[in-house]
Amino acid sequence: MTELLTSAQMRAIEQAAIASGSVTGLELMERAGRGVVQAIHDEWPALRVPARAVVLCGPGNNGGDGFVVARLLQEAGWSVEVFLYGDPANLPPDARVNFDRWSGKLLLAETLAAALDRDDLALVVDALFGTGLTRQAPRLKPVEQLMQRGRHDDKASGPTIVAIDIPSDRCSDSGRVIKGNVPDVATYMAHLTVTFHRAKRGHYLGAAPAHCGRLRIVDIGLSGAGGPAVTVLVESPQDDPVIFQQIKKSGRAHKFSHGHALVLSGGIASGGAARLAARAALRMGAGLVTLGCPPSALLVNAAQLNAVMVKPVADGRDLECILKDKRITALCLGPGMGSGPVQVNLLGVALTGQRPMVLDADALTLLAQEPRLFGLLHPACVLTPHAGEFARLFPDIAARLTASPTKGPAFSKIDACQEAAARAGCTVLFKGPDTVIAAPDGRCALNAACYDRAAPWLATAGSGDVLAGLVTGLLARGMGPFEAAGIGAWLHVECANYFGPGLIAEDLPEVLPKVFHALEARPAATPGSGHCFQ
Repeated sequence: MTELLTSAQMRAIEQAAIASGSVTGLELMERAGRGVVQAIHDEWPALRVPARAVVLCGPGNNGGDGFVVARLLQEAGWSVEVFLYGDPANLPPDARVNFDRWSGKLLLAETLAAALDRDDLALVVDALFGTGLTRQAPRLKPVEQLMQRGRHDDKASGPTIVAIDIPSDRCSDSGRVIKGNVPDVATYMAHLTVTFHRAKRGHYLGAAPAHCGRLRIVDIGLSGAGGPAVTVLVESPQDDPVIFQQIKKSGRAHKFSHGHALVLSGGIASGGAARLAARAALRMGAGLVTLGCPPSALLVNAAQLNAVMVKPVADGRDLECILKDKRITALCLGPGMGSGPVQVNLLGVALTGQRPMVLDADALTLLAQEPRLFGLLHPACVLTPHAGEFARLFPDIAARLTASPTKGPAFSKIDACQEAAARAGCTVLFKGPDTVIAAPDGRCALNAACYDRAAPWLATAGSGDVLAGLVTGLLARGMGPFEAAGIGAWLHVECANYFGPGLIAEDLPEVLPKVFHALEARPAATPGSGHCFQ
């Protein structure tokens, strides 16, 4: 797992390194600029041949990085023009030094549009704001023209666009566009984004990954945490040997050693979702899985399930009897369960039992409708809402998340999920391509299906039910709620990408054994410098 930093944490790391005397701010700026140029050359070897470039520099240290890039390109024989947004006299000291070192052409606002529109323009470097954007980006018409040229349909014919840290209309903490009263819209798309030391949270949230293009992380010789970086990027179960061993089965164990999951289903015509969850829990390694359903649905479920047992559960009294078996170690409620009075009673009984459980779909609807049930949530629960369900459960938090930000750092999906987990007193898995998992104690993880892990195949009916089952299976085997949610979400994406096009929800559990075999065969990922994500 790799730490994701906020802009404030990144500044703290830089300031600590400078204060220690191990490096100067000017040296860090030089390393950053050289890292950008090297990343460009690595990504596009053809750009080692000098051509024409425009570098857009902002009024802070991101602009200083841009001046270093401009100087290095010019020294390599490039024809480089620089535009500075702001007054040179107001630049921070290190950025001012690099401004003074620049001996090439400075573009005026009225000449920028023509420079960006030249047919021979090969490269544009966005060094306007980066992680320093705390207010609405400037409404410079030429820059907006660049943003229009940077849309996907123009990428083939326009210049290569490289953003330093993050495209400059994006908040690096949230990935959102800061545009006052204008909602998040499709703005310019870079081909490559180069950031330093660690990825930032905004690189993986919302629409930002599509606008970053490829993401390259460059080592500039920093170390240290710089604050509690509670957000981590879930990369593989192998990153934590203890967790990885929990996923494996002991050769001397028996089925009850690996837990017994109970999945509750709906009526005769609505059992498919629960069957998907049950199958996923079994594939995840739960020793036993039972599907509880209304008596009228027993034959339908029994006809479609073999290793999964079926049991009649007509009401809360039946569930109370079943839960007297202490060998049942986890529950899954919600997929296709229904949301009537009987289900209200079932959910109340389940919550009162204090077992580890996943609450999805209809169970989330009931929690939103019944404050009494919401009050029964406990730390062993995992809530798995998508955006609509999250808004019903936490309307005030969701309203802040969807409001157009006027300044940064903007309220992010990570902030929203952490607040929701604290309020609910349990783990919340906020679904999406940028799935966020938060525990009530403040821990937070991000499972990002973007760049080279994009998984569009998961946009299919029933995939969320499978995810609920994967997490339930891990809970049944004794994994903690936060860890089970994070690993379950990661495996969910891994299965989708292993299968690829044509995926339907039924395929996901069947691919899981192949994913486990692949995990056993490959070495653990080593987080570090220079890695690049498509």
